[in-house]
Amino acid sequence: MDKIMSIERELIFLGLLDKAREIYSEFGSSGALSYIKSSYHLLSKVYHPDLNPGNEKKAKSLQQRLNHVSELINQAGDEELIGLLKKGLHEEAGRKKKVLVVEDEFGLQETFRDVFRLEGYDVRVAVDGENGYQTFLEFKPDLVFTDVVMPKMTGIEMVKKIRQDHPKIKVIYISGFFGLRNMKRDLNEDVLKYGYPCLSKPFKISAMLELVDEYINKNQIGLHRYT
Repeated sequence: MDKIMSIERELIFLGLLDKAREIYSEFGSSGALSYIKSSYHLLSKVYHPDLNPGNEKKAKSLQQRLNHVSELINQAGDEELIGLLKKGLHEEAGRKKKVLVVEDEFGLQETFRDVFRLEGYDVRVAVDGENGYQTFLEFKPDLVFTDVVMPKMTGIEMVKKIRQDHPKIKVIYISGFFGLRNMKRDLNEDVLKYGYPCLSKPFKISAMLELVDEYINKNQIGLHRYT
């Protein structure tokens, strides 16, 4: 087995890899490498057979495994270990679902962006339909979370334009307008024809996140309209 793959397997077994990657992402390579090396030295002492009377056999087995980890880490250079930590961060980033928020109200832009990021989504924000269309082409999101009434281009017009080349686009409309019969008719047609969910403002953040998770990950929505 490849040396780095063996180190990865052993660090996962010891419960050290995720924390090492977290330290690497926040504090850099020096802190992460120190954490790995100091942790297995500490575990070697904790699981020393002399300190585990009555459970010497298991402690001895763990001690042998820790000695093996120590040998592997000493054989590997710091650059190889850093590469292992980077690899995991890139894979994690690659698994993130992308959400494009299209909203012209600044306060709501920030709220939606922050909430989605806290839930682990990769988020971009656009300020109107035109900006949303261009951002969609660049960002290629898994979900478009869009307001309906906006300057320059409405959410419905933007979605229609995107759908010309991306017919399987996933959309959640958020609507807080009253009146404007033609626009309301167009929205209802989109919701019914394409099965796009629609959240009516004001709505609970918890309901929004539940809907987004169900729609983006499971692709199953029992109702077209949520309130």
